[in-house]
Amino acid sequence: MAFKHLISALFAAFFSLFMLAPANADPFRIVGFGDSLMAGFGLDAGQSFPEKLEAALRKNGHDVVISNAGVSGDTTSGGLARLDWSVPDGTQLVILELGANDMLRGVSPEIAEKNLDAMIAKLKARNIPVLIAGMLAAPNLGDGYAKAFDAIYPTLAKKYDAPLYPFFLDGVAADKTALLDDGMHPNATGVDRMVERMLPLVEKTIAAKQNNS
Repeated sequence: MAFKHLISALFAAFFSLFMLAPANADPFRIVGFGDSLMAGFGLDAGQSFPEKLEAALRKNGHDVVISNAGVSGDTTSGGLARLDWSVPDGTQLVILELGANDMLRGVSPEIAEKNLDAMIAKLKARNIPVLIAGMLAAPNLGDGYAKAFDAIYPTLAKKYDAPLYPFFLDGVAADKTALLDDGMHPNATGVDRMVERMLPLVEKTIAAKQNNS
């Protein structure tokens, strides 16, 4: 009888510990939402920015999954149209990288800003934080266009109190060794450089989100 009581007590203790033990947390879910720069245009599998960023974050001990929602040729208008179904429920951070194609096509900065504003507002309404990856206008578009376009990203970052990485192609745009032959898209070396430079801000943004959860 005493033996049975002992077994029952041990079972009860084990069950209590099992119930109190924390369940394995789900990975932190990020969506890289952008154009060909995000999609990995011209690169082999595993070399896109979202894939290499995920690998870098995991190497640093972060349990993350990054979905690549980059579409080559996409504009801010196209991004706004597909935002809702491209960013699933449960997403905990969106890295928003759009506007380069608007700029290359000479789209009015006012239109690009309006579209980006609408995207950030939609995500904010869903309680999904946004890290803004900025873009700079090409010099050949003129000072007036560049001034208006370049101001889009810091303006929206301030409006929504969102983290801003000022120039997605920082350290890559003017370096032929970091670009594909088209002179516009990063090669694998370029992506590595982009990931290295943006990584600290992404880690800071993840920590802020987790601390506020």
